[in-house]
Amino acid sequence: MSSLFNDYQPEGFFDEVFSKAGKARPHYGAMLDSVGSLTPSEYSTRQKAVDAAFLRQGVTFTVYGDDQGTERIFPFDLMPRIIPQREWETIEAGLIQRITALNLFLNDIYHGQKIITDKAVPAELVLSASHYRPEFRGIKVPHGIYIHICGTDLVRDGKGDYYVLEDNGRCPSGASYMLENRNAMKRAFPGQLQSLPVRPVDAYGSMLRETLAHLAPSGVLDPAIVVLTPGIYNSAYFEHCYLAKQMGVPIVEGRDLILRNDRVFMRTTKGLEQVHVIYRRIDDDFLDPQVFRKDSLLGVPGIINAYRKGNVALANSIGTGVADDKAVYALVPKMIKYYLDQDPILPNVPTHLGVDPKECSFILDNLDKLVVKAVNESGGYGMLMGPHASKKERADFAELIKKNPRNYIAQPVLQLSRHPVFVDDHFEGRHIDLRPYVLCGDRVRVVPGGLTRVALKKGSLVVNSSQGGGSKDTWVLWDDPLDMPDETTPPAA
Repeated sequence: MSSLFNDYQPEGFFDEVFSKAGKARPHYGAMLDSVGSLTPSEYSTRQKAVDAAFLRQGVTFTVYGDDQGTERIFPFDLMPRIIPQREWETIEAGLIQRITALNLFLNDIYHGQKIITDKAVPAELVLSASHYRPEFRGIKVPHGIYIHICGTDLVRDGKGDYYVLEDNGRCPSGASYMLENRNAMKRAFPGQLQSLPVRPVDAYGSMLRETLAHLAPSGVLDPAIVVLTPGIYNSAYFEHCYLAKQMGVPIVEGRDLILRNDRVFMRTTKGLEQVHVIYRRIDDDFLDPQVFRKDSLLGVPGIINAYRKGNVALANSIGTGVADDKAVYALVPKMIKYYLDQDPILPNVPTHLGVDPKECSFILDNLDKLVVKAVNESGGYGMLMGPHASKKERADFAELIKKNPRNYIAQPVLQLSRHPVFVDDHFEGRHIDLRPYVLCGDRVRVVPGGLTRVALKKGSLVVNSSQGGGSKDTWVLWDDPLDMPDETTPPAA
């Protein structure tokens, strides 16, 4: 074992790499041999080279309201997270099951609402979701698909069991970092990627384009696809540009699009060009000032009417945010049972709903033991880590819950799995989660990997980049190396 791991201790957590101190899990053996051949200085040099490459290439994200500046290099840790094939097969099956049920649910609540009529889920909870769009009821969407791109966050508990933490079915971010992380690993450890049966993620751009093309209006064989961004000040603008480039399609802002006879056109140097599919990275509220927020300057006036008439497709569809609501998330196991007559392959984290008076009382009585979350916040905001909060923080949060119990859910504090992260000249354990990317077009496909996010602050359970988190490359292994396609040539730094 390398001296880099001499003092490494799992410390009672489920560790992804070591089953106990000094004993590596079999699927990490080859990677540890490679790392073990390096001195701390050599490993640090490789890490710094990757950081410098990220800086040159502008692999950034934006933090709003920070006095240190908004643009940040996305922190990346070189030691990859490795998932064996059998483990991945369960993850993949669970994610396919989940997005299938979510799309059936969304199609139902915007049409017949049978799941509500049959009282399989409470009507009040669903229809009171802030992102439920009643004005969109009865609108037919292409192929009945609402969520085309989903990033579902998974965590492992102290036993190593996987749980779904939340679904991101509106504008899930992070796929660009997944791809750049892999490119970084090709530069830093090219031999490992060539010798180990690691499944590639390079095809995500083409898979995304195929998914979007599937939504094109009937009879359009070569659809014009664009990525619609709020602009350069958006926190995920790097990703918007990156994915547009990966797909080979234009990136546009709302001012670049115009409506003619309920059809969407893009302004170009050659004149107007009709657009058939829009991968929109703008929330519903800002998409069309004629339907949603009248003060929005980001969207395209009239685009919803064009969508209603089937002249343009939007990914993801309008109204998918109801499935992102953390209170509605608690109902997904019931959706799976109702629509598919199956038990969930990937369970939810046990969740208490503030809207239920009995559960609200339980939450208020146990704030020191629970994680409490606002149902529509993301990025680690609007959250109370009860065991680590002060009495005043818990008291203040209790008042917020009492004022608006529908807006809060609570979950037990899971002892999230940990993974070694390079710190100074050695490795220390840090908590992680996993965001795989699911694409739903002519079929459902799960990219074999995803974005492993890391809570870089010691002891922290919050992995979001806006809260000081970083990421790792995620390697999914083939069972049989002979099935493995050739990896692409490592790109220049």
